Order: sequence, then C-alpha cells, then structure tokens
Amino acid sequence: MLKRLAPLVPLALSLVLAACANHSSQSPAAIAGSHQSSVEQQSLADAETAKALADLSDDQPYQLPQLADSLLTHGLALIGTRYRFGGSSVKSGFDCSGFIGYLFKEELGMQLPRSTREMINIDAPLVERAELEPGDLLFFSTNGRGRVSHAGIYMGDNQFIHSSSSRSGGVRVDSLEDRYWNRSFIEAKRALAMAPSEELPRHP
Repeated sequence: MLKRLAPLVPLALSLVLAACANHSSQSPAAIAGSHQSSVEQQSLADAETAKALADLSDDQPYQLPQLADSLLTHGLALIGTRYRFGGSSVKSGFDCSGFIGYLFKEELGMQLPRSTREMINIDAPLVERAELEPGDLLFFSTNGRGRVSHAGIYMGDNQFIHSSSSRSGGVRVDSLEDRYWNRSFIEAKRALAMAPSEELPRHP
C-alpha cells in the first residue's frame, strides 16, 4: 500500500511547484494580456493537486499493514485453542468475540465491545466485500435470522481466522468462499482505523 501511495506525493508537489513557477515567471504585461489563461491553468493545477491529496487522504482509514501482520501472526499462533462460550483468554478458551477482543487488546491496546451485537456497531468504516484488507472484522448471521451472531478477522485471499465452535475445533481458519460462510456473511468493518496513532511505531 505504501508503494502505491508514494507516487502521489511527488505528483502533488510537482503540480504546486509548476504552478508557482508559471506564475512568477510572467511579466506584468504578459499577466495583463493572458489573465484568463493563467487563471484557468492555476485552477487546473489546483484541482489536480487537490485530487492527489484527496487520494492520499482517502487511504488513511486503513492503518499501516504492520498492525494487521502483528494481529494475525498472534492469531495464527492460537490455532487449536478451544472454543468456550463467554471465553476471552488462552487459558479459558475463546468464543468468537472473545478471540477478537483478546487480539486487539494484546497487540494494539484496543478495547473492543465484548459481544458481536455490540462489536458490529463500533464507529469504524464499513468495507465492501471486494475491498477487504487483512485485519478487517467480518460479521455473520449463522442463526438464519439476519442478526449478527458470529465474527472473525479477515486474513486476505478470502481467508479469515475465528474461534468457530466446540465441534469445529475452536480457533481455526476458514474461507469466505465456503458456501456456509458466504451465505451467512453480513458486513465488514475496518476496526484498524480506530487504532491509536501511538501504536504505529511498535512495528518498524
């Protein structure tokens, strides 16, 4: 992501410098004779610069990928941890929201709501399915009533990690392309957008 954003910075700066250079090199006579043209060029440069800076700003809700890497690395180390309704620790076992809350607390110092019904209402950006990034929270309706009843963390390549159930072996990785999960998927939220900025330097 950082490599994709990098070209926009010199673009924005070059447009601003070019606009300044064009303005300062004109003589008073030239300015008087081509005022309308200069205004149009300046407006175009301003528009392009604003667009480039807006593109940078639009990408900010997704924090640095290192945050997701840390979160998911820890999560993968817990695969096989037993499922326990109401559980929120390695010792006791995890339910789905307990597993997510544990990782966000341990790795990012973030306190997420305890239940899926509260977690789905966090003030974080909604994410379209086609735009999922690692670390996004996934919400499912597994009871067939359209209400959220399960959650996991997206890993990339349509894979997600979650504390599934006692019968399924607790913490495990599944695919969003699986018919069951594809059918029960409700929405996704980018909880990493809520990560405190002071957490960013933890993973240089």
